[in-house]
Amino acid sequence: MTIAFSRRRQREATVDAVRQAITRGKVDTAGLVFKGLVTGCLLIIMGLLIWLFADVAIESKPYVSNRGFLGFLGGTLSSEPATYGVSQGIIGSVWILIFVALLTFPVGVAAGIYLEEYARDTRFTRMVNLIIRNLAGVPSVVYGILGLAVFKELLGGAGSSDAAWWQFTGGPTLISAGLTMAILVMPIVIITSAEAIRAVPQSLREAGFGVGATHSEVIRSHVLPDAAPGILTGTVLSFSRAIGEAAPLLMVGAITGLLPTYDNVPDQLTGNFTALPMLIYGTLKRPESQGWPAVTATVIVVLMVVLLIANAGSILARNHFERKRQ
Repeated sequence: MTIAFSRRRQREATVDAVRQAITRGKVDTAGLVFKGLVTGCLLIIMGLLIWLFADVAIESKPYVSNRGFLGFLGGTLSSEPATYGVSQGIIGSVWILIFVALLTFPVGVAAGIYLEEYARDTRFTRMVNLIIRNLAGVPSVVYGILGLAVFKELLGGAGSSDAAWWQFTGGPTLISAGLTMAILVMPIVIITSAEAIRAVPQSLREAGFGVGATHSEVIRSHVLPDAAPGILTGTVLSFSRAIGEAAPLLMVGAITGLLPTYDNVPDQLTGNFTALPMLIYGTLKRPESQGWPAVTATVIVVLMVVLLIANAGSILARNHFERKRQ
């Protein structure tokens, strides 16, 4: 990583030297103004984010000191702040993330490969691309209504015991939530995959064809390795969105109050469920006089740590594939 960074700095220094030699020291006033404005905006945004995170952390510190962070992570939902825990929310979020990863990554990347490598530039293909891009901008609550109508009611029988054989989701369960969140982030994965594949230089494809490789072999050995950093970055960021969404989970029946403890995987998938965003929503409605704001702040800290870990994994994966590409 250090070698790659030093090489990039050397290239940037060479480009700057050549540009200064060609322009003969001419001052780029517009560029300097633009750079200053963008830098100032970024500093303001970063300052606000740091202030928000610090405020939440300070709010949660007294509660964590008394409750214990590990005890809070391992505890279950409770009606009392002193015994409240988020283990059930973490389990629900992990299961939702597993559903999203298993469904959206292979399907989204495959769709991106097809749209960029195999599909012809026809009116139908352009219409499909337009629909996918529009779906990426649809509010999450609309996907929640879709999950309510399709996965919870139609395919789940709303949790009734006499459901038909094809009603497999079980109503308000983690299966319904996972499928809903997978559809929510699917357009984002398709778009980022297609853009990353489109950015691969055509010369790499031509080099593969020049040695007699088939189209699928060129995609596997040339296109995908070069596009992997962009694909993984977009995919992990879409997973982060799935972890932090609350509206679709509320629509498909996530629990905000007390929840039974399930000891096996089938019961976890087919029983009542919750997730970290729902815990934030649930604790916000509790009385402030009982100390629930500190509990809410602690849940927010846990969710932010999970998101930071996911984003850090995205950065590490991108750097890994960039080093392999170099």
